[in-house]
Amino acid sequence: MSGYAVTNPSTGEVHAEYPTATDAEIDSAIAAADSAYRTWARQTSPEERAALVRRVAELHRERLDDLAAIIVREMGKPLSHATGEVEFAADITEYYADNWEKFTGDTPLEILGEGTAVINRGPIGPLLGIMPWNFPYYQLARFAAPNLVLGNPIILKHAPQCPESSAAIAQMYADAGFPEGAFVNVYATNEQAATIISDRRVQGVSVTGSERAGSAVAALAGANLKKVALELGGSDPFIVLSTEDLGAVVDQAVEARLDNSGQSCNAPKRFIVIEDLYDDFVEKFTAAMSATTMGDGFDDCAIGPLSSVLAAERLEEQVNGAVAQGATLATGGTRDGAFFTPTVLTDVTPEMDVYRQELFGPASTIYKVASEQEAVDLANGTDYGLGSYVYTTDPAQAARVAEGVEAGMVYINCVLADSPELPFGGVKRSGTSREMGLLAADEFVNKKLIRTAP
Repeated sequence: MSGYAVTNPSTGEVHAEYPTATDAEIDSAIAAADSAYRTWARQTSPEERAALVRRVAELHRERLDDLAAIIVREMGKPLSHATGEVEFAADITEYYADNWEKFTGDTPLEILGEGTAVINRGPIGPLLGIMPWNFPYYQLARFAAPNLVLGNPIILKHAPQCPESSAAIAQMYADAGFPEGAFVNVYATNEQAATIISDRRVQGVSVTGSERAGSAVAALAGANLKKVALELGGSDPFIVLSTEDLGAVVDQAVEARLDNSGQSCNAPKRFIVIEDLYDDFVEKFTAAMSATTMGDGFDDCAIGPLSSVLAAERLEEQVNGAVAQGATLATGGTRDGAFFTPTVLTDVTPEMDVYRQELFGPASTIYKVASEQEAVDLANGTDYGLGSYVYTTDPAQAARVAEGVEAGMVYINCVLADSPELPFGGVKRSGTSREMGLLAADEFVNKKLIRTAP
């Protein structure tokens, strides 16, 4: 039985299974990507490649309903969330098509001697993308689109529960006019992914996933002298220091925490609240979490199931462990198959395991602090450093806290404000790279110096 299957977490129904690639098919995929790099990428201009990428964005919109339904079946997210993801993937893809000149052109250098010097940006060769299940289209769009404009062919190894969406994506790239090998979808095992990374024809690997997966891939990439980009987990702080409308802040806190049924790397997971607002925040936040509607992704609901029964069991174990160690369960904490009720934990201390864990699902911890500095120290008291959120009415305080928080991203008085032009990524054990924005296009580029004598 193949590891690649579409299993609806709402019902447990297995819709389809897909055969794992043979070793010969893996070698053929690498050879096709290498051939595309040495022919198509070298014989076309960035403008021509950008036109093909733009067509992929159009196909996302033309096939919106079908694409959205696929990922509801694959990982259970509500249909409205799935539709929003497809639209965002289209926007990201279009962004790189529209801005190709900004990240493919030469950059002149000021030199001390006579003559000229420029940095020429060009492709480096085939890349492997190891993608996660939580955002099947969005995560891939921000990796594939800029690299295909640059001329780096893509070999895709998607999550085993996303075989239908990965096939649909590959079909879009083919239908847009990309040649064989420019975008290749493979149903590879972990061992075959290691083979791809080790192959000399493959020049880099991008991983979005768990800390454990990122560490393993980075070790293998390092051993083979390959560039690696990592976007890993997060336990983002949501810091509330002052507000003129606590109800509005709570509404945004709940909306951000429950985005994608709580399965988002950069969702706020630790809520750090100044003591004057703490009791009211806990009361309002807990009430709002408790009132959230759960259901099948195709029904009218705020959140769906977790991606699998295993994922729900893992979250249940974390929550039960926290309670056993002395945390207070304010609401939630119950599981039914892959469904997990929105959960709030308070009275969490540094001695508890949950203090250091990422809760990947609709569960939150809330902390009381007495000062701005205590809030920053608590926010930084984790191995993660992906995103962060700061709510305050004091602009000077906002600037201080944003400067002090150890994270790749800080959002002040707003949530869910990602946009194609804004870089995404973290520090510490949350990753090593940036995706989206023009910074993403510099991850896998040959920044070639061309020095010309007078």
